[in-house]
Amino acid sequence: MPKRTLFKRFLIWRAKHISHKQFVYILSVVIGFAAGMGAVVLKNLTHFIQSLLEGNLIEHYHHAFYFLFPILGLTMVYLIMKYVIRHKVSHGIPSTLLAISKRKGIMKRFQMFGSILTAPITVGFGGSVGLEGPTVATGAALGSNISRMFHMNQTTRTLLIGCAAAGAMSSIFKAPIAAIIFAIEVFSLDLTIASMLPLLLASLSAILTSYFFFGNDVLLPFRIEDKFYINDAPFYIFLGIIAAFVSIYFTDVYDRIQKFFDKIGSPIKKLIIGGVGIGILVFLIPPLYGEGFDVINNLIVGNPEKALESNLFQLNLENIWIVVMLLIGLLLFKIVASALTFGAGGVGGIFAPVLFMGSIMGFCMSKIVNHSGLFKTTISESNFTLVGMAGLLAGVLHAPLTAIFLIAELTGGYELFIPLMLTSTISFGITKYFKPHSVYTMELGRKGELITHDKDHAVLTLMDINKVIETNFIPISPEMDLEQMINKAIIKSKRNIFPVVDKESKKLKGIILLDDLRPIMFDRSLYNEVHATHIMQKPPAVILLDQDKMTDIMQKFQDSSAWNLPVTKNGVYYGFISKSKLLTAYRRQLISLQVDS
Repeated sequence: MPKRTLFKRFLIWRAKHISHKQFVYILSVVIGFAAGMGAVVLKNLTHFIQSLLEGNLIEHYHHAFYFLFPILGLTMVYLIMKYVIRHKVSHGIPSTLLAISKRKGIMKRFQMFGSILTAPITVGFGGSVGLEGPTVATGAALGSNISRMFHMNQTTRTLLIGCAAAGAMSSIFKAPIAAIIFAIEVFSLDLTIASMLPLLLASLSAILTSYFFFGNDVLLPFRIEDKFYINDAPFYIFLGIIAAFVSIYFTDVYDRIQKFFDKIGSPIKKLIIGGVGIGILVFLIPPLYGEGFDVINNLIVGNPEKALESNLFQLNLENIWIVVMLLIGLLLFKIVASALTFGAGGVGGIFAPVLFMGSIMGFCMSKIVNHSGLFKTTISESNFTLVGMAGLLAGVLHAPLTAIFLIAELTGGYELFIPLMLTSTISFGITKYFKPHSVYTMELGRKGELITHDKDHAVLTLMDINKVIETNFIPISPEMDLEQMINKAIIKSKRNIFPVVDKESKKLKGIILLDDLRPIMFDRSLYNEVHATHIMQKPPAVILLDQDKMTDIMQKFQDSSAWNLPVTKNGVYYGFISKSKLLTAYRRQLISLQVDS
């Protein structure tokens, strides 16, 4: 009790002495630090587990551990979720997007530590996924709960979640500008002066935290040496086209495998199928173990043989075409391994797999160009490896600006800005045409629950359909005669529309307007002659509560020109939505979004 009283006194003091804007700035620094610490813990735990297992046990004892460890790790994750966390830990960034879209930016408390307990075990034991998604989810949950603790409104809560995401990415990659762009692109934050400063502060706070704990260590310790020449432009254009089709392949494979696992009801069956699948893949193709940044770094410095030296088939790696074929195999199977890890219940992100596949794609293309003998020119293998990563990021994540600035910041490769822009734009444009939603937003996009930069669409997405449904309409059964309709419905109702509903099935048969009854309701000779089925009419449109999105409902009102439309749920009559109430709710949601913006 004294602690609560002290906290309440602090809130009162804060309200008197610190403005809302200033307090948001302070919270953004705190959240950036918290997100940075989350990244530090996740990274250190994962690398400790991975070095212990892959560096000692597998290397010094037996190759068969490559098969065993992923299954063991996924089993441990399942047990932690069931008996320790007692909640399912969802994919990091999609779960954060869902919280912003449908839960007013509220994330449950277990999400602050759920990924920290499960992601290092998933990745450290060989799960073929990354740590970026779990780090962002941890930071976002911290941001959401800190903002709730200080009674921030929905708009501020969403901004602070974006600050946490920026902080997490800034800490992982030491790329503060790319981290801010990532938060804006992926979380659809409005880019205003009011939102820019908190994002900057969070990103800065997180990167300082990262430097304090990791020093100058970076994920990709490489600096650009080869310059960009205009003669290389056609090759970068072609790389963008290849990146688009690889992005489509990535999205399709991921989506199909996820749908396959969604059909399996039992978590144990998912664990067995996915665990055995990833175990076999990692056993046959050891470079699929974990995040794969070692492979990426070896490719960038032009040393693919080191990345492939543990291949099970002991092929001759001096033959460049064998190297290219093995790398293409890695590219094709990486997303399969990642999707199986997720399907089995593993916790991780897809950012690292995308970078992994993108680096291989760019490296292989440059090798083919340089050794095929079809072209007179020689292109930079390291540059194409880096730009390949950007091209695939732009296509898979639908985040071209993040891709461009991330690779540029990671490598100091600002001289590569033109090829980065060229490849990323082409990849994004083609992929967007075939795949309207990114891997992060596929599920939300299908349900119409995705927040976008379109303000009208964002407002409609945030509106709660159930709050605009009215149920004070008196239903009429089809067999009622005019006298019964007058005595049981018209006299008692304050509305001028009546749903005709079947007594047994409760299904909507039609509607009767008061205007249809007015000419005959005083003619007593018709009281027993006219029945509801004689005068009811088909509604101009019906809102399906279990299917229609808010945008669909608005479209139905626009197309029908009606003021009231009936609502059904699973075929059963549920109520009505009026255009006036819908517009009132829209205005209120729009005002709430504009507060403090």
